Amino acid sequence: MPNMPGPVKESNVDVLIIGAGPAGLMAANWFARFSKQGLTCRIIDKRSDKIFTGQADGLQCRTLEVFETFGFADRVWKESNHMLEICFWNPDENGVINRTGRIPDTIPGISHYQQVVLHQGRIERFFLDAMSHHGNIHVERSILPESLTISPSSSSTDSDYPVKLQVRHLSLQESTPSQFGSNVASGLFRQVATEGDVSDAPSAERTGDSEIINAKYVIGCDGAHSWTRAQIGAQMHGEQTDYIWGVLDGVPITDFPDIRMRCAIHSEGSGSVMVIPRERGVVRLYIQLAELDVEVDGQKKRVDRSKITADMILKAAQKIVRPYTLEMEDIEWFTAYQIGQRVTDRFTNVDATAAQGEQHPRVFIAGDACHTHSPKAGQGMNTSMMDTYNLAWKIAHAVLGYSTPSILSTYESERRLIARDLIAFDHKFSRLFSGKPAKNGDDMGISLEEFKKVFEKGNLFASGTAVDYGPSAIVAKDGKAVPQYAEPEDTDDPSAAGVRTVSRTGLSTKILPGQRVPSTKVLNHSDARPWHLNELLKSTGKWRIVPFLGDPRSASQISRIQALATWLDSENSPWRRYTPPALPVDALFDTLSIHSAPRAEVEWFSFPPALRRTYNSLYVDDASYHEGHGHAYDFYGIDREKGCLVVLRPDGYVAFVGELEDTDRVEEFFEGFMRVPQGCPRGLGELRRELGAGMEVKERVLVDVQTDKIGQVVQSVEELAV
Repeated sequence: MPNMPGPVKESNVDVLIIGAGPAGLMAANWFARFSKQGLTCRIIDKRSDKIFTGQADGLQCRTLEVFETFGFADRVWKESNHMLEICFWNPDENGVINRTGRIPDTIPGISHYQQVVLHQGRIERFFLDAMSHHGNIHVERSILPESLTISPSSSSTDSDYPVKLQVRHLSLQESTPSQFGSNVASGLFRQVATEGDVSDAPSAERTGDSEIINAKYVIGCDGAHSWTRAQIGAQMHGEQTDYIWGVLDGVPITDFPDIRMRCAIHSEGSGSVMVIPRERGVVRLYIQLAELDVEVDGQKKRVDRSKITADMILKAAQKIVRPYTLEMEDIEWFTAYQIGQRVTDRFTNVDATAAQGEQHPRVFIAGDACHTHSPKAGQGMNTSMMDTYNLAWKIAHAVLGYSTPSILSTYESERRLIARDLIAFDHKFSRLFSGKPAKNGDDMGISLEEFKKVFEKGNLFASGTAVDYGPSAIVAKDGKAVPQYAEPEDTDDPSAAGVRTVSRTGLSTKILPGQRVPSTKVLNHSDARPWHLNELLKSTGKWRIVPFLGDPRSASQISRIQALATWLDSENSPWRRYTPPALPVDALFDTLSIHSAPRAEVEWFSFPPALRRTYNSLYVDDASYHEGHGHAYDFYGIDREKGCLVVLRPDGYVAFVGELEDTDRVEEFFEGFMRVPQGCPRGLGELRRELGAGMEVKERVLVDVQTDKIGQVVQSVEELAV
């Protein structure tokens, strides 16, 4: 007997996530790291259970680097199939397909990880385990949002809960999609479960109940047909193509020689196939359905997917790979899709210009809710997760009062350009892959050589390692963000107006503002253990000051290092200025120092205490006993004698690069968006602004301030200013 609806429950939460796919789980995983600092988060999903098979599967280099910072990359690495080579197959003069080339699947040297494939269900499991371990956050399933309203005073105070949602608890039947959902396999049903992969479906005790959830912020990770996107009035722009593709997952029986390699196969006239070898001997085939008619629905061309069967898709693949044979007796999962490329006009409930003013966004959308494209380049799940990896820490810092809400506008400015690049890349790639090869000088066909060049160039973009965020309050550089594939937009990026200071150029060739730090080996000075630098950049929510100390054997360099350490211990340092008194001194900021002297020639205790707060704070660019030499200074293009000063954001992207003496620039950088808690001193930049009209007084006070007596002079400064 179904449960009778009970009274409407009402509750408050800091952040509500709608959708428990990879994007939503990435956000929840971030928030779990902040739960011990008081942040509350709920994540709801209309599905009754997680994915167990099918769906997305490709994981790019940058995604694996991020998983490493969360502590579960090793689980992915062990279970996944590793993609090492791409083979190109094209028709010869007789129309018979032949292998025409091989290239590395991942560009050698761009990361210490290579692309792997593992089905989405396992990736979701790793997220769920991490969320439970770090913050006891669990997905609340079979819950459907029904209404969303935002209070007009949504920017008044941080203690407000201006976003109100009404949700309904679904019955098991409502929340469990049929195997075919309009006769198209959805992949949401269990067929082949990996050992240890268990259901986390809830009981249906509250079926039919409604609930009111009041939230400070909402993130919609609810897919291409996003309900959240519709509530905030954002619009998808782009186009639908005539290209129709089917997907099969199964264990093939074939004499095709490269079935365990990633392959791009063009046939003479039957279409194309992408081969993706997967875990457990499974292979995924993306198969162009070149001979399927598209039914015209008004002005839109749509294919009736309910008429596409697994057998139809397999037969299309068999025609493409002739003269080789291909059978797949046990098909685990299949689907079909029509290629479309779209990106939303905005990623939040306010436009980018408004977000720079008094109004800041309260509702965000991410992942497929923002951008849709073909899946063959392995970008959808990766880009979606990187959306919320970029966003969640910013929301957490705003909720907890560490920074002003102004940083929230950088989510759209940073991620929308990535989405536009992705759509432009996919537009070119999918047309070259879906088009017929040119024959006998036929200008109407596609050039297979051009396809290979686009594929090779696209590997860097697809890896996720080429992301370059533009100038903003949290990226200290000038200029504009430059798209890699998309056309430049005429409008200026409003986030660039938040830049207060800029990095120095020429101090490193590979550590550049707006980009992630490529990883190489360094040694822990205290115990000689080698580490990849990325292993040390854990996603803890902290900012990191990373001084490359240069060579401490030089007297002049020792003086510079000591001056830096004195600043780190002073009232002007970010530790003292921005860490709430109730929290540990390293709750918001951390240091990780790397010097260039031979480890055996410099003692750990010879460094100032501020640079060796723990045994895991100080590292050296030197040879290891068993894993070679990382040559970090040479790898990063940093002067081995002088070094440089680097500031990293909580998501690992470079915020600032300067000389070791550029501590005033670091102070000015953080003053642009960080909040000074009660009981913490104010810095030089803040005093300068307060005393802007009193130059004589300002100069007199700053003499005292620079002698590290800022806490003693603030009161007299205020009196003089009056």
